[in-house]
Amino acid sequence: MLFGLDGVEIGLIIVFFCLFGGILSGFPVAFAIGGAGIISFGIIAALDSAGLLIHQAIDTSSQAYRDLVNSGVKPDTVSVFRFPDLPRIAEPVFVQGWETALDRNLSFIVNRMNERVLAGQSIETLLAVLMFVLMGITLERSKIANDLLTTMARVFGPLPGGLAVSIVVVGAFLAASTGIVGATVVTMGLLALPTMLRNNYSPELATGVIAASGTLGQIIPPSIVIVLLGTLAGDLYSTAQETRAQDAGCTDALTYLGEPAVVSVGTLFQAALLPGIMLALLYALYAFGYALLNPEKAPAVPMSGGSGEPITRSEGLTWLLGAPVALIFGAVLLGSSGVIGSQNINVSAFSDIGAGASLRTNVSEQCKVSMIELHGQSAWDQAVSEQETIDAAGGVANAERLSEEALVEAREAKIAAAAPIGTGVAVIVVLLGLTLVMGRGIAPSKPTQPLILGAIGLLLMLLVDVLLIAPTTSSGLTFVLLALPFALAMYGCKEAAARCATNDLIRVVFPPLVLIIAVLGSILGGVTNPTPAAALGAGGAIMLAAYRKLQDQERSGKVIIWATFAVIIALLMGVNFDLRINQSNVNFETWVAFIIAYGAYLYALFGLLFGCWVLFTSGVLTPVVRETAKVTSMVFTILIGSQLLNLVVISFGGEHYIQQFLRSFDNEFTVFLIVMLVLFILGFVLDFLEIIYIVIPIVGPVIYGGSFDPKWVTIMVAVNLQTSFLTPPFGFALFYLRGVAPKEVTTGHIYRGIIPFVIIQVVGIAILWFFPSIVTIVPDLIPN
Repeated sequence: MLFGLDGVEIGLIIVFFCLFGGILSGFPVAFAIGGAGIISFGIIAALDSAGLLIHQAIDTSSQAYRDLVNSGVKPDTVSVFRFPDLPRIAEPVFVQGWETALDRNLSFIVNRMNERVLAGQSIETLLAVLMFVLMGITLERSKIANDLLTTMARVFGPLPGGLAVSIVVVGAFLAASTGIVGATVVTMGLLALPTMLRNNYSPELATGVIAASGTLGQIIPPSIVIVLLGTLAGDLYSTAQETRAQDAGCTDALTYLGEPAVVSVGTLFQAALLPGIMLALLYALYAFGYALLNPEKAPAVPMSGGSGEPITRSEGLTWLLGAPVALIFGAVLLGSSGVIGSQNINVSAFSDIGAGASLRTNVSEQCKVSMIELHGQSAWDQAVSEQETIDAAGGVANAERLSEEALVEAREAKIAAAAPIGTGVAVIVVLLGLTLVMGRGIAPSKPTQPLILGAIGLLLMLLVDVLLIAPTTSSGLTFVLLALPFALAMYGCKEAAARCATNDLIRVVFPPLVLIIAVLGSILGGVTNPTPAAALGAGGAIMLAAYRKLQDQERSGKVIIWATFAVIIALLMGVNFDLRINQSNVNFETWVAFIIAYGAYLYALFGLLFGCWVLFTSGVLTPVVRETAKVTSMVFTILIGSQLLNLVVISFGGEHYIQQFLRSFDNEFTVFLIVMLVLFILGFVLDFLEIIYIVIPIVGPVIYGGSFDPKWVTIMVAVNLQTSFLTPPFGFALFYLRGVAPKEVTTGHIYRGIIPFVIIQVVGIAILWFFPSIVTIVPDLIPN
């Protein structure tokens, strides 16, 4: 053997050095990966043909191997790592010759490009990458970070380390709105770093907090890393669990696990929410603690400027804290007591399908033993008891069409159980009420009459809903009855909104916050999947950027505002009316609602096109589209190149060799710890895209093929990959910051400043390791 190493090990080393050399060459990474695959395959093929690469494989014809298999050990678990004493035979790494491996690679790369890039099941999810990139770049070009940094500095500046804390807050906010690490780090480096240095902040703390906060976009949803990881994780988890189920003697994963083996990008967004917030809090706590221990290196900096009238502490506590909390808490209390709730009285024409047993019990004896080992004897006994009860009742009840009497009875039961106040009305009242109390708190010296009239309108809406609107009232009549009190409430809210607009914090934060809530809320709430939500975010970002551009040009932004209201009107029409006009019977009010909704849609489309025209004429849209095309093309080119490199690794047995090594450990935690350490080390020299598309497909069948929750596994990997942006010498965030840092800030300052935040990342991973419920609690609470 060459250098005393197995031929497969030498092949893996050659692949790594070719990849590393291609990246260091300065050639574009997207093309360097594919080139590394071609070059490494050529080198390995030449060495194999010369007889220099010898693989020591287990001799499956030996008596020792047959005795081992006859003892009950599964053949696919036998490896040189687990059973090093078994007889071996020497064979080339390309058993059938490199020519056959080349032919297979060429055919496989075409199939993989078709499955994973062009027309596979994941292509719809990958389109979200394009939309989120467009959303992020558009918001970045709209100068949202400039206003956020200035405003947050005024809020947190007077605190010890306040400027550093404001950087973390802005970084988290931009992570949820743009998610573009390079743009965030560069923007905060240009705007905040000189200010922090002028105010005697430590260069290490200033550079460290800017670089670390800029990477929060890789974990706080909507995150491109999670989108890319999620498309892989779904396939890897499903395939690995099917293999695990068959090894256990069961027919499929659904039988063995008792639930479908699926994980979606939307679910991963839910899982990433709390870990992202946790990391931001750890960053802020470190900055605050550093300032307390070293006050001269992170002093409090009162910032001048701002607008709006002064607010006393009592007024602020009453109207900006107490009243909003009381309003929200009261709504929640009324909801839990049944006063607020659904007024939907639609009933299905068919009866419900009977529930099956919690586990399938009609399985083979081997599968039964495996299921008892996985779920426990009590869970199996409960499933058997449930199945016996179902069998005694004649089997699982099928859905049957209900009689007219049964339909009437079911409808009357729903009418009797309907809440006095509908959920929709309650939500509108709470939102408008928050607007009123915020307006009162922002400008306490201004007349309160308009706000009082608005509050009366809200009370009238509730009274009308309780006294005049029954569950059987049509949607059209409901709108008519609520029109007058709603108009009165809007009169007060218009005045309150005008007062809120005078406050810098609300004026700067509110518009992008609404966009974030719309995008993330639709995903986290299970309303839609990430791709339509990303399209909504891209459209909203274009309109928001156009509005800001019109304001800068001192032009009216009413078209954008009315287009936003048109979207809301269209949504209200769609929620409250059945707009399927191809039905046999369509009443008059449905036709009216359809026309209103269609008109609102056309105006919203006009507003979007108008926003595009504003950005185009302002010279903003063209660079945004160009940059979006560059980033998206890079991602998809890396995806194609990584598939080629993966096939090279598979062709000489590298993937199987690595998986055998990992499976030689009996403890799942040990295996996952090794993988996490390898990913952390690779993060020093490789970008997150290379790790996702090259390393994860190799180790994925092992880490997703065990008993770990796939959401926890994926988020742990995502946090680890976020660290790759911070680890020298090739951390991308460090390069971005070095490029815009003043001359007095050295590379040593940046490297020393980032070390505490890398340690915080490791601490964050450790917290998630020992408390996995931080990842799983949100998906468990939100139905999917």
